[in-house]
Amino acid sequence: MASVSIVIPMKNESENVDSLIADIARACADLDAFEIIVVDDGSTDDTADRVRAMAANLPQLRLVQHAQSGGQSAGVHSGVLAATAPIICTLDGDGQNPPSELPKLFTPLLHDTTGRLGLVAGQRVNRQDTASKRWASKFANTLRAWILHDGTRDTGCGLKGFRRDAFLRLPYFDHMHRYLPALFKRDGWEIALVDVAHRERQGGRSNYNNFQRALVGVSDLIGVAWLIRRRKKAQPLDNGGGHG
Repeated sequence: MASVSIVIPMKNESENVDSLIADIARACADLDAFEIIVVDDGSTDDTADRVRAMAANLPQLRLVQHAQSGGQSAGVHSGVLAATAPIICTLDGDGQNPPSELPKLFTPLLHDTTGRLGLVAGQRVNRQDTASKRWASKFANTLRAWILHDGTRDTGCGLKGFRRDAFLRLPYFDHMHRYLPALFKRDGWEIALVDVAHRERQGGRSNYNNFQRALVGVSDLIGVAWLIRRRKKAQPLDNGGGHG
């Protein structure tokens, strides 16, 4: 069984498949066992064909396909369900999250002896995005942090590592991937934040624009705030193993 599963949701990212997967394999080379799960979220290009071609020479690579696009959170959720490892790492399929940053995510989780660390979340530095996208992200992050008090300045970063079992106990909803720090804290887990690099999109084009993100962000934020308020604060049993 793999010790770490890398989950990558992709939609029409055929230009990025080869280099991204090769970089992930290199970043995970020191692990005893790992797997890479690409979730093809209803692509209309040859993303899936490129993954299959690479899998012929990379046995750690697996493909999960959605018949139609369900969005990034659906892609992450499908990948986690298919994963065999207890530790999951995610990154975006557009190549903007450097795979060389993955050890920053899985190493703290693999070496955690407390059983309390549930999530390691990346925070992008020196973002290589358009000015409008950076401004929209800064506004959204400021508003989210003010309402949710989740302790992170960049919850939209695709680089995240977490415990599979803890993730699958979270309430699932569309766009939940943007609220993982708040949701993990809601369930009593400790979270760690690490600065990660960011680079320009390697190929293709974004599947979402700033206006679309803003429209869904307001309702999501209200919903997550409600979930946090409604969480019952039960005391866990002291079994000596934390959440483990």
